[in-house]
Amino acid sequence: MSTSDKNNNAMRYAGLASQMMAMLGISFWGGFEIDKRLEWKIPVFLILIPLIALIISLWQLINELNKPKK
Repeated sequence: MSTSDKNNNAMRYAGLASQMMAMLGISFWGGFEIDKRLEWKIPVFLILIPLIALIISLWQLINELNKPKK
């Protein structure tokens, strides 16, 4: 594997990790805001929305890693 291929793979994985972290951060913030406005005792959306975002991001990660290399 050449240096160029290693750099491309590192950038690919860094991009995927950044996308996952952004999605989880936004979903935590969104769930917190929804729960704050609804004033429920149990933070349902703070738990549910990030869980859904995590499932979606893992699904995207698996699909991206199963793509054949060009």
